[in-house]
Amino acid sequence: MGFSFTFAPLLPPLWLGLLALACAGLSALFIWRRMRVGIWRILAMALLLALIANPSVRQEERETVPDVALLVVDTSASMRLEERAQTAKAASETLQRELSKFSDLDLRTIYAGSAPGGDGTALFTNIASSLADVPAERVAGIVLLTDGQVHDVPGSLEAFGFDAPLHTVTIGDPGAYDRRLVIEEAPRFGIVGEPVSIAFRIEETGPSPGNEPVTVTLRLDGEDVATTFARPGERERVSVTLPHGGTNVIELQAAGDASELTLQNNRAVTTPTGIRDRLRVLLVSGEPHAGERTWRNLLKADPAVDLVHFTILRPPEKQDGTPINELSLIAFPTRELFSLKLDEFDLIIFDRYRRRGVLPIVYFDNIAQYVAEGGAVLTAAGPPFAGPFSLYRTPLASILPAQPSGTVTEEGFKPELSESGRRHPVTAELTGGQSTPPSWGRWFRLIDTLQDRGEMLMSGPEGKPLLVLDRVGEGRVAQFMSDQGWLWARGFEGGGPQAELLRRTAHWLMKEPDLEEERLSASGKAGRLLIERRTMGAATPPAGITYPSGAREEVPLKEDQPGLFNAALETDEIGLYRIEQGGLTALTAIGPANPKEYAQVVTSDEKLRPLSEASGGGIFNLILPENEPPQVRRVRAGRDTQGSDWMGFRRNESYILRAVTDVPLLSGLLAAIAMLGLLLFAWWRESR
Repeated sequence: MGFSFTFAPLLPPLWLGLLALACAGLSALFIWRRMRVGIWRILAMALLLALIANPSVRQEERETVPDVALLVVDTSASMRLEERAQTAKAASETLQRELSKFSDLDLRTIYAGSAPGGDGTALFTNIASSLADVPAERVAGIVLLTDGQVHDVPGSLEAFGFDAPLHTVTIGDPGAYDRRLVIEEAPRFGIVGEPVSIAFRIEETGPSPGNEPVTVTLRLDGEDVATTFARPGERERVSVTLPHGGTNVIELQAAGDASELTLQNNRAVTTPTGIRDRLRVLLVSGEPHAGERTWRNLLKADPAVDLVHFTILRPPEKQDGTPINELSLIAFPTRELFSLKLDEFDLIIFDRYRRRGVLPIVYFDNIAQYVAEGGAVLTAAGPPFAGPFSLYRTPLASILPAQPSGTVTEEGFKPELSESGRRHPVTAELTGGQSTPPSWGRWFRLIDTLQDRGEMLMSGPEGKPLLVLDRVGEGRVAQFMSDQGWLWARGFEGGGPQAELLRRTAHWLMKEPDLEEERLSASGKAGRLLIERRTMGAATPPAGITYPSGAREEVPLKEDQPGLFNAALETDEIGLYRIEQGGLTALTAIGPANPKEYAQVVTSDEKLRPLSEASGGGIFNLILPENEPPQVRRVRAGRDTQGSDWMGFRRNESYILRAVTDVPLLSGLLAAIAMLGLLLFAWWRESR
């Protein structure tokens, strides 16, 4: 219950004020003239003013509501270091027990961790959502149990939004030692085959075990490529050459020390994207034919391709005695291309080539050596491949996986995917290839060959090889046993994926990682680790996973489609994951590659102290689970809310108003009678 006096004037305030002034003037006159009955007239005027003011007593029916205290327990990844999690658990249980003793206090406990996306620790975002249904004036206090490494601290008390003491209890040893590696400068893109420079620095917190140079290991796609040394606090640089297009995972790891809090921040990752400067292709056409323009259009359509096209229009047997200076044809620089500058090309294509003595045998030997040292050759065979002037009757026979049988099949057929072709990434996902028969147009010529080695991905009539891929030394070779792929490009009988097939074949020849038939890859998103294993085998062993924390686990893979095995794993750890299986390694990060969570892991109140002090809260520290948290007290508004060993929670004395009753102090009739009686009494006294 609550009582108060209120007024509900019968006249507007202005008129009531003028009337009060008039009554005051008359009262002053009565007193100045010392009239015997003045006091009664003054009482009558006062009663009149009171009647017009209409005073009443207000009775309020109130329901007291408890104040709200919020206990926030940090569960982020850095709280798993030392014995922080156990200390926080013990402290939270003690505080919950002590705060629950106050009947006028409603305790809420929340467990908050990583920010959305895993980038840092977010406590204040959770505080705002947890107290969204509570009026700010009901909040008695907030307690944080954290290591102090919080990444969403408001910049001011106004931005905080709560006029309540914020008490900070830091968990862990503020004097602990830790070392971390920071990448200061790294490119987002780089040219394949050219070095990129990365600047890094090693930082140390706490008492350093020494000032000796620290060993730093450089890894590229999980493989060690270099070792360097760096002194703590000094900026260092390393260079690494990007080996392929797409994402290149570069990892720098500093040697650990036994006294460190964690080794997870000893490494940092950058993922520059490799870009091919220009793809140089040498296209050698043995003779003009219907498919020659298809090759040229396909290669010239890509602005990243530098095409050198060599077509043999005047073989030696066509010599007719015409002087060289009268010929309109340009002599092709065969010596420069096939001897001096051969290694500058990324891919060499022989399209329906016939031996005519234009290219000396030694040039073919150069090409075979070029492939063995890492080059790529693609051949599209026509009828000459089956004859005595076949390309196979050159030193290239040592690198070609299929040799001609001497016959040519001339009949309509639909190219089909072989069992290997349904697994190989070059052909596995070609549009129309999964149906039987395939939903694409026919070809009408196949050069019969005997396959010596390599993988047959496509076949023709009676299962004869149509497309064969093979590795030779450090290089690669692809053979098409037909020259009629141009029928698909022209849309014959609905056409087919000719451009996609040739593009994938060319990229496989140039070792594009996404087209490797034996490939392990991984990706991470929203707390989920996805593993993909592509293989030509019918089965694959489990994948070994190394977590950012160093823990290891083996996960079985399930076949999703021919040659493609997958696994999915739920995880709450952020950072870099390493997956190993069958001699292959894949790296991926869940959350940022270099998470804020591990940038600083030593306990500190530096970030939270300004806000806690501004709100009137206290700063405390706990190191071991056995340490007791500060005592809790209830304090009235305006009093101190913290001490050296205690934290205060303010009594806001909030309530809900259920009902209001107004009781008038003066009855109109009784007041009129009393006022008339006073006037009559004054007249009677005055008449005597």
